[in-house]
Amino acid sequence: MKIVFMGTPQAAVLSLERCIADGHEIKAVYTQPDRPSGRGNKILFSPVKICALDHGIEVFQPAKIRTPEAASEFRAHKADAAVVVAYGRILPDAFLTAFMHGAINVHFSRLPKYRGAAPVNWAIINGENETGVTTMKMDAGLDTGDILLQEGIHIGSEETSIELMERLSVLGADVLSRTLAAIETIVPSPQDHDLATLAPIMKKQDGLINWSMSAEQIANRVRGFQPFPTAFTSYRGSRLTIWRARAVDLVSDRPAGQIIEIGKEEIMIACGDGDVLSVSELQPEGKRRLSARDFINGARPAIRERLGN
Repeated sequence: MKIVFMGTPQAAVLSLERCIADGHEIKAVYTQPDRPSGRGNKILFSPVKICALDHGIEVFQPAKIRTPEAASEFRAHKADAAVVVAYGRILPDAFLTAFMHGAINVHFSRLPKYRGAAPVNWAIINGENETGVTTMKMDAGLDTGDILLQEGIHIGSEETSIELMERLSVLGADVLSRTLAAIETIVPSPQDHDLATLAPIMKKQDGLINWSMSAEQIANRVRGFQPFPTAFTSYRGSRLTIWRARAVDLVSDRPAGQIIEIGKEEIMIACGDGDVLSVSELQPEGKRRLSARDFINGARPAIRERLGN
């Protein structure tokens, strides 16, 4: 099959590599424009661009895609289908209908649940035990197209969104491979829009910990808000990011956010409804990530100290 591949982050690379390994002809790769990054504003290529260049595939990075010129250039590739994996933009109708099989999207949830930009993160934040991958025929809506194939996957009890995304990218490449192999015979299934949930793009302030939440809710946010915006609080007037935490089977009558116990490898913090959160990895502002042991030895936190405002 002749394919135009559209993707940007590392999560899309395995799908591109699988298309190549399966013998599809990649007519072009579309990815987001190069942008400066870091303190030195060094220009970095997207992971998908690096992969495409390594395979000698022509790369397109249009700053605008909603123009007649962009649509004409896209159609000129004369592909059978576009494959879209976390490209990072909503495609105009001219792109969705350019090729015989339209645009086939790999979405990292079991649609119609978690439509939107951050399905992996919100599945964890909301305490889901399962998620999955869906391939769908894209339409003009936000992840509302007909379903082609789906496969589920279990979410580990302490798995972060980074770790889950790595597993889903492997599964996504496999589901895409099977979708393309059977594209002539798959009968698309309409989504039940009444069951839809949203996974909106995350904002920095989403990561601010509300200690009146339950310990399980906070632990899920620690896992789900990685790598951005992270789960953070204030401690001694500075920002403190929490990277690893879990709810424990303890009850406390202390105020939410108060340190109630300090062990060798963890710090116990009171949460809402008498729940307790065990923190095992954190990062003081301007410093590296630390185990709870190293943080305890350096900062010398005290029982009854409060986190948050």
